[in-house]
Amino acid sequence: MAEPQLTPEVFDRAIVAIALTAGPDHILVYRNDAFRDLFGPRPTGRPMRELFTEPGVNRFLESLDLVLADGTARQVTTPRTVETSHDDPDGHRHFVYSCSPVSSRFGPGVLVSAIDTTAEVHSAHQAEQLSTERLHALQRYEALMSAVSQLVWLTRADGSMVELVPGWEELTGHPWRETMDEEWFELIHPQDRDALARRWLEAAEGEPSMFEHSFRVRTVGGEYRHIAARAVPIVRDGRLVEWIGATSDIEDRWRNRLRERLLARAVAVTEATRAEDAFAAVAELVVPDLTDACTVFLLSGREHSSQPDEIRGIRIASIARPGLPPLPGLRQQTFVLGPAARRVVADRTPVVLTFPADRVPPGLVPAESSRWLARAGATSLTLLPIVIDGATVALAAAAGCDGTPPPGRADIELLQEVLQRAQAPLRQTLELQRTRHAALVLQRALLTAPPTVPGAELAARYQPGNRAAEVGGDWYDAFVLPDDSLALTIGDVAGHDLTAATTMGQLRSMLRSIAYNRTHLHTPAYALAELDTAADGLGVAAFATAIHLHLARAGSGWQAAWSNAGHPPPLLVPAEGPARFLTTDEADLPLCVAPAEARHTHDTLIEAGDTLLLYTDGLVEVPGENLATGLARLADAVDEGHGLPLAALCDHLLAEVPDARDDIALIAFRADPPPSPAAPGPPHPG
Repeated sequence: MAEPQLTPEVFDRAIVAIALTAGPDHILVYRNDAFRDLFGPRPTGRPMRELFTEPGVNRFLESLDLVLADGTARQVTTPRTVETSHDDPDGHRHFVYSCSPVSSRFGPGVLVSAIDTTAEVHSAHQAEQLSTERLHALQRYEALMSAVSQLVWLTRADGSMVELVPGWEELTGHPWRETMDEEWFELIHPQDRDALARRWLEAAEGEPSMFEHSFRVRTVGGEYRHIAARAVPIVRDGRLVEWIGATSDIEDRWRNRLRERLLARAVAVTEATRAEDAFAAVAELVVPDLTDACTVFLLSGREHSSQPDEIRGIRIASIARPGLPPLPGLRQQTFVLGPAARRVVADRTPVVLTFPADRVPPGLVPAESSRWLARAGATSLTLLPIVIDGATVALAAAAGCDGTPPPGRADIELLQEVLQRAQAPLRQTLELQRTRHAALVLQRALLTAPPTVPGAELAARYQPGNRAAEVGGDWYDAFVLPDDSLALTIGDVAGHDLTAATTMGQLRSMLRSIAYNRTHLHTPAYALAELDTAADGLGVAAFATAIHLHLARAGSGWQAAWSNAGHPPPLLVPAEGPARFLTTDEADLPLCVAPAEARHTHDTLIEAGDTLLLYTDGLVEVPGENLATGLARLADAVDEGHGLPLAALCDHLLAEVPDARDDIALIAFRADPPPSPAAPGPPHPG
């Protein structure tokens, strides 16, 4: 917390003479009536060296220089003398003084406090000793130099409190109380009471130390404002006798700093790539500074409802401050918005709803959320629209729980401002989400189910990356050729956007046409070479990898011929024995790199019961990891899943990927195992 600035006007009615200087020239910028009575009419706006020219004043001026230079207070308790024009017995006034470093709206300076000791000096009995009470008063004001702001108070060792500079009743609407009892704590924000009491005890325990703490107080208008309290212990003869303290209203400063921090953090929403993450980031912005819990409901729109006035919401993000019950999981459940929520959507203005604890009105939020609000002791719910491009796309529900009062006008305005600041990144995230959804729809439309092939089993999977903002260009394909052989393809177009998905569709269709219309001389290498030439000539793609494979029946197994255009190698899983990758000496280039380069076809036999796996790099590549590690992990996962049905094996392999950031496509082929030998029949009766 920043150092409080001195507000010198609090000394206007003080009985101690107070003056404030500013800058290295010690310009007099303030003096109270007691100072004028003691030292005469010394005008402000002039250096102290010009105002104090009496003999022997150099020590005082030197004290000002020293205090400003090293920041250490000085006290002079030996009575000093100043000539006056007052009706004094000898034309002099006697005083003691102290100088303390301060910061005010005038900048760094020195606060001078002086106590008139003329009466004591004129009394023979007090000639050599100042009044104890005067010394105590000087000590109090010395301590006050480092604490003063607006409301000044004194706490005695027995815990009783005295208001020195009034202001409590004006702030809270309640009279000053002499002790920090239950009624006094009722004015403190419920969430700040324990911390305030704990901090005061910490300052008072052992050797007393300065007390500093900020907390919220309920004002005369019923809203809460942040105040900063600072108190300095006064110790005499090794014993704590009292505390001198001051309290200042820091609401505007606190709110400005909070606003700057929250609006700066709103930029972090741009880092989110999924709508769920983006709206969760928005909810995290306001919890716990502005609300105890925040849930965001994405509006599905009227187009998804059979009722013209019906709007549905999907709970997409929930955040709660520590200390509240665990939030229910996000299950994509939808609910119909009630009248209050519909009003917020239509008018685009916030609505604050209050209710008794454990009695959440029905229809405000889904039943599961309503039960959570009851467990959390919620007593208010603020519904705020999230507007993007003039349309309300989501609804934020901010809950006040566990005794927290409803938000004030300033809180609601800040909530709105934070939500509005997040508008641009949310728009970007939603656009990416729509693009990704469109690409997924296109991709799933193209990735048709594998055909049924006698003598073999096929299974395929496509899984979009769980951390990508868009979908990639991964694809698989399987179709029966005119000669009843089977064509399998796995491919990956560079990029993660709708363009990549569209390009994938073009390449897939072109390869289908080339492969289906092949003659008996057309090998997989020929089909990929033709695809490469066509894609390059038509400008279809910039970079892609693929494996194209033909499977023809050969006795009890299948003869496989394939060509690899820069793709991860196929994995052959024998019915008996460990899995092995089908690597070759020739490394053909990816597609759309050098169409004139020769391509090669390779052959292998798939025995009965063997499994062949084609996959994209998302199954084996993890950021920061060597590809060989990913290939070894895949081989181990296949061995672990040995004996699983083909579809279950595919699911097992997807589950074993440690960080599936990229899209994954895979297609698996398994030759039917040989039939089991018939059990011998009973012996023929002979």
